[in-house]
Amino acid sequence: MDEIRRSPIKGRGAVSNATGRFERETRVLTDDGWTGYAESGNEALSDPVRTSVSPASAKSIITGNQSPDIPFDRSVNPYQGCEHACIYCFARPTHAYLGLSPGLDFETKLFAKRNAAELLAKELRAKSYVCQPLALGANTDPYQPIERTEGITRRVLEVCRDFNQPVSIITKSALVLRDLDILAPMAAQGLASVAVSVTTLDRDLARTMEPRASTPPRRLEAIRALSESCVPVAVLASPMIPALNDHELEAILEAAAGAGANAANYILLRLPLEIATLFEEWLRVHAPNRADRVLSLMRQSRDGALYRSGFGTRMKGTGPYAELLRHRFKLACRKHGLGGRSWQLDCSRFRVPPAVGDQLSLL
Repeated sequence: MDEIRRSPIKGRGAVSNATGRFERETRVLTDDGWTGYAESGNEALSDPVRTSVSPASAKSIITGNQSPDIPFDRSVNPYQGCEHACIYCFARPTHAYLGLSPGLDFETKLFAKRNAAELLAKELRAKSYVCQPLALGANTDPYQPIERTEGITRRVLEVCRDFNQPVSIITKSALVLRDLDILAPMAAQGLASVAVSVTTLDRDLARTMEPRASTPPRRLEAIRALSESCVPVAVLASPMIPALNDHELEAILEAAAGAGANAANYILLRLPLEIATLFEEWLRVHAPNRADRVLSLMRQSRDGALYRSGFGTRMKGTGPYAELLRHRFKLACRKHGLGGRSWQLDCSRFRVPPAVGDQLSLL
């Protein structure tokens, strides 16, 4: 029997839900002649796929890393999975650790760390804690749609404010503006910055590639509002995808600089583990005439493979195409006055506030 034909799923990025790599069984949707799916295409997956949110039983909240490619060594992620549904999201493979698919499951079966703020306060109070900037949303977006009702990110920011804990946010959502009342005063003390991801200025491309994220104009509006509130804001032109959105690099940087961004960075598309298959499926459905060209250029930039994970090259790639992209980025940044993304926030202000029931100091 032939596998059911892939087709777009409205409001979702992935077009399949392949079994996670740690599972003992692999399940494939097929037509046995009784369902009529052969005539209707991918009907079973085209029906509305609802989002579910479950509590995550987190025991700790600050995650450390030692990667030389990342300008921070600790982060906080309020959610697992992300409803923004960006097909290129490097966090997708983490859903396999939960026994779920990095495909549709990643964007529809979400987990909320509802005790994140309490855990963060506890960890910041530890005598062994040494203050360094926290990255909020380094894995999945802290301002994805469910944050409107969950409010976990805002409660985490309130803890950071109370402890004078420096924090830098990474997001592609205009919902970040909801928390300007916290971010602006913190930024005035050198305690907060924001990086906004702008992958494309093409609304049609954004609608298929990152279907539930804020539109490109809304992201530029967020950059402008943050800048006007004196919150340091960077633009992330990421990921750059050969033959798909790479021609927009200069336009993205110009638009972001015009909106008030003062720093920039970019990352060449990364395709680790299941993302390679998911992204190729997406290409064949949404950009079939470009798919072979995109994949060819990716291999040219990854030493013949779709992905290489080595430190020092995994973010920017190697070879002539990658070098040209790097040169274009530097020239555009110089032209528009965009510096490198900075994480130099003020850690000297960190303090542990009195807990409920603590004796007040006489000094």
